[in-house]
Amino acid sequence: MARAPQQKAQVTDAVIAKSFAHTVATGDIVNFRFLFISYSPLRQDSTEDINWPKYEYLLPPDENDALYRSALDLMKQPEILAHVRAQLQRQGPPQLPWEPLMRLADNALRLSKLTTAAQAYEVLRVRRRIQEEFLAQADAALDAGDIRKGVRGYVMASGLDYDYAAFPEPLPAVPNYQERVLILHGEYPKNPEDAVALQTPEVHVRTGLHYLLRNAEIAGRLEARPLALRIEFLEQWIRQTDPQWDEFAARYREACGLAREYGERLEREQRAEQGQQTLADEVEAARDTRDPRGISAALSGRTSLELEWWQYLKDTAYRHPASALFVTRQVVAKDVEIIMPRYRSDSELVRRLGLEAV
Repeated sequence: MARAPQQKAQVTDAVIAKSFAHTVATGDIVNFRFLFISYSPLRQDSTEDINWPKYEYLLPPDENDALYRSALDLMKQPEILAHVRAQLQRQGPPQLPWEPLMRLADNALRLSKLTTAAQAYEVLRVRRRIQEEFLAQADAALDAGDIRKGVRGYVMASGLDYDYAAFPEPLPAVPNYQERVLILHGEYPKNPEDAVALQTPEVHVRTGLHYLLRNAEIAGRLEARPLALRIEFLEQWIRQTDPQWDEFAARYREACGLAREYGERLEREQRAEQGQQTLADEVEAARDTRDPRGISAALSGRTSLELEWWQYLKDTAYRHPASALFVTRQVVAKDVEIIMPRYRSDSELVRRLGLEAV
């Protein structure tokens, strides 16, 4: 005979409060919504059980965490707990409790989970208002000369941006620099001065702000600021959003050295074509068999020399978004194109970011 299914234990208010408090404390809107779905382990009529090992992640690992304790006090409030319990018994889309959802969004901000915060604020229809508040405070900080604080505010505001053109529904705007960089470098420069990295300081800074902030309206708020302030703003933005920037800067300087050596190699080849090759040129040419794609590999931190220029470009931009502002495309042979370092010698931003070749 088949064994009768074991009856599910009663899902207590304490377990419900703990589970939701954990999602609120960690700023996890995915699990917050999951706890309401039709087969949620918190539903008494669900065959899923919150006590199963696979659902351990829904319970707090540390019940002494300050954010968790605060969230638990909130979830234990009788009116909130009663609302949640009612939604767990309801068929169809739940009415999410606004107070826990607002606390979840605020905690997500504290934990730098900006896309999660954007989703939660959007559900509550306050995302744009919160975004504007961050921008207003950031502008006030810039007016007071506190660039670091101003940049922090703009980072938060940009992170709360939303993509209403996303399919099948609007979603938080993600920092997809690995795609944006292909647009930035989509057209091969007809002349050296057409390269992004060789734009005049004013144009280069404007390009950098629009590319990194990802929102023309937000970047446009900085247009009236003095160029010196915008340069300092860009430096702070890059350093705050890319903690490994100095590691990239070291690779960039290395790539500059490789590019210089490759230029010397081209000069030797040109002298050979003109019949002006010296013995020293012949010896050096026999010894120098390095692949120019090593320059792209140095920039990206890769070891492979078999990738296309756009693969090196995407990989570098994914890990170091601002790198796109200081490189250019270069054809080095038939069907062989690389990305290589390039910058203006009078660039203050280059100096501030430690990119100058030694």
